Amino acid sequence: MGSHAALTPELYWKEALPNVVMPQSIRNSLSDPEWMDNKATNVNVEKGGVHVSTDGAKRGKTNVNVGPKGGVGVSTGKPNGGHTHVDVGPKGGVGVSTGKPVGGHTDVDVGPKGGVRVSTQKPNKGGSSVGVGKGGVIVKAGPKKKPVYVGVKPGNNPFDYRYAASEAQLIDDPTKALFFLEKDMKPGHKMTIHFTQTTNGATFLPRDEAESLPFSTDKMSEILHEFSVQPGSDQAQLIKETVRGCESKGIQGEQKYCATSLESMVDYAKSTLGNNVEAISTEVKNKVNNKKKYIIGAVRKLKDEINSAVCHKQNYAYAVFYCHKTKGTSPYIVSLIGEDGTKVKAVAICHKNTSGWNPKHLAFQVLNVKPGSVPICHFLPEDHIVWVRN
Repeated sequence: MGSHAALTPELYWKEALPNVVMPQSIRNSLSDPEWMDNKATNVNVEKGGVHVSTDGAKRGKTNVNVGPKGGVGVSTGKPNGGHTHVDVGPKGGVGVSTGKPVGGHTDVDVGPKGGVRVSTQKPNKGGSSVGVGKGGVIVKAGPKKKPVYVGVKPGNNPFDYRYAASEAQLIDDPTKALFFLEKDMKPGHKMTIHFTQTTNGATFLPRDEAESLPFSTDKMSEILHEFSVQPGSDQAQLIKETVRGCESKGIQGEQKYCATSLESMVDYAKSTLGNNVEAISTEVKNKVNNKKKYIIGAVRKLKDEINSAVCHKQNYAYAVFYCHKTKGTSPYIVSLIGEDGTKVKAVAICHKNTSGWNPKHLAFQVLNVKPGSVPICHFLPEDHIVWVRN
C-alpha cells in the first residue's frame, strides 16, 4: 500500500475501489480541501484585556474580546448574513445570539468557579479557543489541519451490544425507535421511526496523520491535550468511551476493528470481504428531524454475516468508525414511505442470536424481550455504513 501514501482519502477510495460509488454519508465525512488554506490568528494584550482575531479566507472572521474584569464578548462574522454573538458577563451570565450561519459555530462553556472557555470552530477549518481562568487568559489557535470536535451528550453506543442502556437513553434517545422485531419487517407493516439528522460532523484525517496521533486509553491525557479538551468534560467522556469501546473485547462471535481513517476502513472491507465490495448507507429524502409514521414498501436481503460487515461512526475528534462482523447477522435494504410522502432507503441489520448482548441493552428494554429469545433488527442512521461482498 506504500504507493498510496500521498493520496488524499477520496483519491485513495477511487484507486482502491474504482467501480464503487461512495455513499453520501462518507462524502459528508471528507474534509473540505479549503481547510489547507492559511489562517491567521492575532492576539493583542492591552491593559488587562485581550483581543483575539482569527481570519478565515472567504469565511468572515472571529473576534474574541476579554475585558479587564472577566467579561468576554465573541462575535463570529459570516458572509451572506450569518453571524453569532456570545457575551459572557463577569458574573457568569451567558448570552448567545445566532444568525443564520452558512457554516461554523461558537461554543461557550462557563465553569462552576467562573472560568470561561470559548471555542470558535469552522467546518474543516481548524479552530481557536480562549480559556479565561482566575489567573489569566490562555489562547490556543488550532493548526491548519486541526480536527474539529463535534460533541453530543455522553451515553453508551446503542450499536455496541456489551453495554446497558442509560436512563437518559430510555427517556429521550431517538435511536431507540430504530429497533424492531424481525417478524415486523414485511411490506405493509407500519412503524413509527425517528431518523435523526446527522450531527456528527467529524471528518476523516489522512491515514498518516491519524496514525501519528495517540489512540489508546493509556494515552488519554495526551489525546485530550491534543484536541484542547478539558478533562472531566462531556467531550472528554465521549472520547474515552470511543477509545475504550475500540480497545475492549467484542461479544462472542464478533470480529471487530476500529478504522481511524477512510483508507483503513477501505482496507478493512477488502481484507474481510474481498476486492469486489459495495458500500451502502441509509438515505432519507425530505428530511425532518422528528418521529414519523412510515409504511414498509419492500424488503430486500443483501448478504449474510460471511459476506457483510457494518461500520458505525463514533463520537470523536475526527472520523472514527467501529466496524464489525457478527455471527447470525444479515443486512437488508428496506424501502419506507412516510405519511407525509417522505421516502427512505433504509439499511436494516437483523441479529438472529442476541444471547451475548448485555441483558439491559436498549433493544431489550424498548422491545420488552429477553436476550436470545427472538431475532432483533435495527435501522442504521445515515452516517453508518454496511459493506457487502458482490
